[in-house]
Amino acid sequence: MSAEAISNPPSDRAQHLLRTLIQRYIRDGQPVGSRTLSKDSGLDLSPATIRNVMSDLEDMGMVSAPHTSAGRVPTPKGYRLFVDTLVRYRQPKDGDIDELRSQIERRVDDEGALVSSVSNLLSDFTNLAGVVTVPHAQHAALRQIEFLPLSENRILAILVINDREVQNRILHTDKDYTASELQQAANFINDHYAGKELSRVREKIVEDLDQTRDSMNQAMHDIIAVAQSAMKEAPKSRGEFVLAGETNLMGFAELSDVDTLRRLFEAFSRKRLILDLLDRSIHANGVQVFIGAESGYEMLDDCSVVTAPYHLDDDTVGVLGVIGPTRMAYDRVVPIVDITARLLRAALKP
Repeated sequence: MSAEAISNPPSDRAQHLLRTLIQRYIRDGQPVGSRTLSKDSGLDLSPATIRNVMSDLEDMGMVSAPHTSAGRVPTPKGYRLFVDTLVRYRQPKDGDIDELRSQIERRVDDEGALVSSVSNLLSDFTNLAGVVTVPHAQHAALRQIEFLPLSENRILAILVINDREVQNRILHTDKDYTASELQQAANFINDHYAGKELSRVREKIVEDLDQTRDSMNQAMHDIIAVAQSAMKEAPKSRGEFVLAGETNLMGFAELSDVDTLRRLFEAFSRKRLILDLLDRSIHANGVQVFIGAESGYEMLDDCSVVTAPYHLDDDTVGVLGVIGPTRMAYDRVVPIVDITARLLRAALKP
């Protein structure tokens, strides 16, 4: 998380009171008065002294005073200082981590179910909206290919990609081929092209067939010529994400009025907006927190977005996170997002 530089940070006493105010406001959602702060802070300060400190914090843009109340509420700038330096993060309980790990590992072999499961888990554990991008397929290298004869001049090509993914493709030929002929052709491809990107395999087969025509039999040449069509280019990112638990946000008073909800759900419907925001975290080192206007989108000015990239080996393949009001329990939410990204990375390891 990158902190906004504060040239003249509040005093230690003011920071303690700011932390107390934000914790109370996150819990209750009501402006916090000086008498409440006097009781909650544990400091031997009079309400008058606390009012003076609050006035100083208001001048610094850390808190504001709603017109209808004598109490104060934190501003995005106050939340930023809280998130970066004041909050005491709470790690999830061992039982919660075990539950997250179990649910993720149960669906790791089904990309669609995995992404949907993780977004729902984030929503369930935080009571916010969970969001996960579909993994980017950055590399698609051929590990192995096998051919199986089918009826009516068809061949089933079974491709193993990146040590994990299995793709099946039907190839149409001009004649039937024996299992022995298909095995010979598969052996040639595996010996010469295993480990190369699919798009490059296709190019190399086309280049090499002319040169090897005289050294292989016609059947093998024909099978390999047909097989090159199975080597489609590496799949591109589908630019998709799965969002779960949007209705949780209706339970927060600050987001529940009709205009705010309309703006918020319009933001959710604009896929490019959400993807652009998530993509800003794709190369981040750990958890990122966007508070209010930091997202860069007016529709999310009343929200905070907590994100973390997740990896496959050394490649960042996606981003996960939660969307909620600026009044979210950062002490719980940030560690949950962080551990979920770590668990997902561990589950995706071959």
